[in-house]
Amino acid sequence: MAAARRNKRVAASQPGFLNLNPNVDQSDSTLRRRKRINKNKKKNWNKHSDIQDVEEFLDDVRLQERATGGLVSEKSDDSLFFVDTGEPSKNIQKGETQKKGRGSRPLRIDLILQHDSLVPAPKDILSYQQPNAKKLRRISQKAEELAAKGVLPRKQRLLLRRKAAAGSKAAEHTSANKHPERPFYDLWSEPGKVTADPWYLEQTKKKLVKRPAKLNEKPSALPAVEVIAPGGSYNPEFFSHQALLLQAHEVEVKKQKEEQKVERQLAVSQEDTATEETVFQEQVEGLLEEEEGEEGPVQEDLEFTPDTSATPSTTQGKKTERQRKREKAEKEKEQQRRTEQALTSRKQQLFQLRSIRSELKKREQRTKLRQAQRLARKEAQKTQPRRLGRLRFQAPDLEVQLSDEIPGSLRTLKAKGSILKDRFKSLQKRNLIEPRERAKFKRKHKLKYVEKRAFKAIT
Repeated sequence: MAAARRNKRVAASQPGFLNLNPNVDQSDSTLRRRKRINKNKKKNWNKHSDIQDVEEFLDDVRLQERATGGLVSEKSDDSLFFVDTGEPSKNIQKGETQKKGRGSRPLRIDLILQHDSLVPAPKDILSYQQPNAKKLRRISQKAEELAAKGVLPRKQRLLLRRKAAAGSKAAEHTSANKHPERPFYDLWSEPGKVTADPWYLEQTKKKLVKRPAKLNEKPSALPAVEVIAPGGSYNPEFFSHQALLLQAHEVEVKKQKEEQKVERQLAVSQEDTATEETVFQEQVEGLLEEEEGEEGPVQEDLEFTPDTSATPSTTQGKKTERQRKREKAEKEKEQQRRTEQALTSRKQQLFQLRSIRSELKKREQRTKLRQAQRLARKEAQKTQPRRLGRLRFQAPDLEVQLSDEIPGSLRTLKAKGSILKDRFKSLQKRNLIEPRERAKFKRKHKLKYVEKRAFKAIT
């Protein structure tokens, strides 16, 4: 760029250089006296430097490049001037017609208006820009690579598959059956198999969404209605009734043991109870403390005699070269001993293949046993209520009648329990709702009692 600019200046300094800018007055610029300014300082370079002549020269050069396709001084005379002698007349014989476009030259005005500038037109970048061009180019390259390998894209494969399916199945046109002995249409029968295109059914919202398999699983394996044991009948057998009584007895014993455990934990031991002697010792403890405290420091001073000669000095001297070499040799020996020990242990393992094999078998058996236990625990948890909220599930009491309470008939049977509570507990047990308790009413403001006049008059 600098060399081209230098050549232009050299060309402009020649006597044959033509200036096309009429605003520039060369005689005035050469006769003007320059102002003497100290340019040793950097702050005066741009402030007092006159570059107007350079800018005018460059503007004139750019104008010549745009208008004439280059500097006029560098062009030949044949390209600038011509002698118009007129077009030579051609002898046209009789019976011949001159063909259009042959031998005719363009007009001079058209040649002048032709674009002969050396400055290229500015490139319109916006016309070349395309959104997501890099992504689209990468997709097209990948498609070309797959096409070269003979692999079709997924959309095209699906389209070909649908076309093949549509071609194999002929369109079945059912004609209207107006015969009086035609079979009746059952509105409640199961719908027939759909033969339409699955893609069409999905797009037209006629095909149901496939439910996940997790939604079909029940939260608990327990039945919705649990049948009571045979001993809970109004006229049960003796052994079944005794088995139900034993079951209720075990539940009550378990509750009683839990209550006794809580009482034992909260109970105060006999040793911790206060007696007259302990109360008197606590009252006199502050008075006897001063007398006993007088001899304490003296004994401590006599007993504590630290030996300063035996304590090592806190500041140790710098290690000598001999000590460093010794420590280095010890570390190398320790490392060598460890490597030898690891090598011998590897060699010994060759003779322990049988024991290792038996140990692996035992480990596999333990793993299988744990898997079976984990599976059994998982199956057992399906019938147990889970922790869904803050509270735990409390099983309801067994509704059992004692031997002397068994009625003789249904007429004398007394109703026990509540159906609503039973259904509510069943929902909690089957993990459908979380265990709840009755909300307690808490009064926000205290009650204000006001004595009326009538009450005051009576009292």
